Amino acid sequence: MSIKDMIAQLGQGMLTSVLIYALTLIGAVPLALPLALARGGKSKIARLLTGAYISFMRGTPLMLQLIAVYFGPWYLFRIRISDGYRFYAVIIAFVLNYAAYFAEIYRAGIAAVPKGQREAVLGYTNAQAFFRIVLPQVIKHILPPMANEFITLIKDTSLAFAIGVMEMFTLAKQISSAQRSMAPLIAAAVFYYVFNAIVAFIMGRAEKRLDYYRWCNGNIKHRKR
Repeated sequence: MSIKDMIAQLGQGMLTSVLIYALTLIGAVPLALPLALARGGKSKIARLLTGAYISFMRGTPLMLQLIAVYFGPWYLFRIRISDGYRFYAVIIAFVLNYAAYFAEIYRAGIAAVPKGQREAVLGYTNAQAFFRIVLPQVIKHILPPMANEFITLIKDTSLAFAIGVMEMFTLAKQISSAQRSMAPLIAAAVFYYVFNAIVAFIMGRAEKRLDYYRWCNGNIKHRKR
């Protein structure tokens, strides 16, 4: 196999990995917020349900969850599984798994904001106070742990091979075995490293842009530049 052909095949796998990554974040990041609010809310039932969900998703392997989501429709309801469902199963499992992790990060970030600022202030409803006053502070607190999860997700995309989705790592492994060469695996390693570096750079820049918030007597003030 020529280098051109190898790069072309790995490029297809790379696109699949990037798509899994992007769709997981699009689904998991917003889903985690209502989970976090319910987990720390006043309803005991909501706290118990979300707590059980988060505990289960964090306490079982993602690969097991992938297999369960893919084969579950057949074993539970005898629904015939099509090949096209493989990719959807990956996205569903990844979103459900990462939403649990993100929810705990959100919850910790909300708890870090002083209670007085989490309550509605004059002229604001509870929702307005949360989104305009609390959430910007929460985002600053959660960026470092969220960055770690974003980087972990890049590497976790390789688990899609468990149900036969041909992402970057799976293709590199197959080509390497067929060609008896380490070159495809080295190329895959470079891809993951560069992808990680880009995400780390973006998250680092985001942290710096939010660095103008600082605590002062229980209030957030703007730092003069």
